[in-house]
Amino acid sequence: MSIVKADFKPAWWLPSPHLQTLWPTFFRKRPVLNLRQERLELEDGDFIDLCWSQRGQGDIVVVIHGLEGSVHSHYAGALMQTLEQTGYRPVFMHFRGCSGVPNRLHRAYHSGDTGDIAAVIAHITKTCEAPKAAIGFSLGGNALLKWLGESGENNPLLAAVAVSVPFQLADAAHRMDKGLSAIYRKYLLSHLQASYRRKFADQASPLNVDIHSLNSFWDFDDQVTAPLHGFRDVHDYYEKSSSRQYLKSIKISTRIIHAKDDPFMYPHSIPTEEELSPAVELMLARQGGHVGFVSGSFPWKAEYWYESQIVRFLGKMHQNHLSGKD
Repeated sequence: MSIVKADFKPAWWLPSPHLQTLWPTFFRKRPVLNLRQERLELEDGDFIDLCWSQRGQGDIVVVIHGLEGSVHSHYAGALMQTLEQTGYRPVFMHFRGCSGVPNRLHRAYHSGDTGDIAAVIAHITKTCEAPKAAIGFSLGGNALLKWLGESGENNPLLAAVAVSVPFQLADAAHRMDKGLSAIYRKYLLSHLQASYRRKFADQASPLNVDIHSLNSFWDFDDQVTAPLHGFRDVHDYYEKSSSRQYLKSIKISTRIIHAKDDPFMYPHSIPTEEELSPAVELMLARQGGHVGFVSGSFPWKAEYWYESQIVRFLGKMHQNHLSGKD
């Protein structure tokens, strides 16, 4: 498709990318959901925890979180509720170790972890019905786009959406060391370090590393993420796991929602039209922060623009499928 100029206008009371990013994290109300938990046993002896909507009816939509996220993340439950209300049956996929229980193996998850997405989609297809769509946020969006590019037409999805994607992981690691973005780096690294400590509290770590000395994503990914997941080093991990190089190979209808002022990455990290396949539409907003896109007249009437764009896109793809246009 192409790069489309998005019509998003930020709330007047959240004019900066940092306010757009932080406000929903701290102030967005989490809905009370009725969920059924399912533990998916994986072929390698590990597991993934899924959360199925008990209220939603209709086509299945898989929702995938970002770095150290969960079903309790500000964007997760809210989108699940919105999908329920608009005629879908959402199921939330936790990456390994992100559901509140450490996973069994030494490995965890990473930005290019497409094998577990494939396993979840295959499991749902085999035991229930093929999901019609998948939606990924941040790290989850990167992994989803990479999987779409790897699998081409060999997947059952009708459509996909990715929000606030770190297209080039090396760029994102650099950006998080700059200015106020260091706030997010410190916050996320503290969560990664805590997850590592919980994971290896009752078993010996295969790594000889002082986890508290790792103060950048470069260091953490070089000394923890890369060796735990079979990469040569941080450069090998970033090069092989970045989604930007896979966008040209995507075959199913895909919408990417992104803001130029995303504080997790640089504007030059955003792909060009030449890098997009005909199936991919990049909705590029001038403002919006990272998984922010908050509009509305007042804080107590906040609106989340990306959710309306997701629902519209899924509805359009469904109608096209029914009319045979896909």
